[in-house]
Amino acid sequence: MTYELPFDDAYEPYHASSPTDRVILELQMYGHRPHQDEPDPRPLPDDEVIRAGLAGIVETFAGMLGDTRLEPDLDDLLWSFANVFHRAAERVARSLDRNEEAQRSSQNEQDGSEVKSVELERLTAEGITYIERRNVLEIMRDEAADLYEAQTGSAWRPRTGSKVSHQAITAAVIDSRDFLAARFCCNR
Repeated sequence: MTYELPFDDAYEPYHASSPTDRVILELQMYGHRPHQDEPDPRPLPDDEVIRAGLAGIVETFAGMLGDTRLEPDLDDLLWSFANVFHRAAERVARSLDRNEEAQRSSQNEQDGSEVKSVELERLTAEGITYIERRNVLEIMRDEAADLYEAQTGSAWRPRTGSKVSHQAITAAVIDSRDFLAARFCCNR
């Protein structure tokens, strides 16, 4: 006959959590969160989801403020709504500009080592992500601007900067530019 002692947490020594435990806890609490130097594998929102979501927001906003004393403020508030996406796209475009400079610098520093090559690959992947994010934010801005115009009867225009859309720049265009740039460099 064996006799087992009852388990008592008071006598159990403290164990530091393992790295795996910390990762699992972070995933449970916050969902997938890539590290700063890793690309984010999550998909971008679909165009139709964006359009439906923004239309729902504007409709709800207009319904909430319509026939109230705040109705005169609706134009300014809807303008600001579209401007949020415009400013976000500008912010991502500035990050893209910094990334392009870092890519140029990394290209000049290439010495054939794997470390430099991996760094350039990381910067390239980051740049593609910036392009995709900027394009989606511009789609959101353009859709919010169209909804602003439908609601107010006047066109939405940014107070500063310009309303340029970069949607015509696709991955094929980028790859083609890279090919031509590489070919031009090699023919010198």
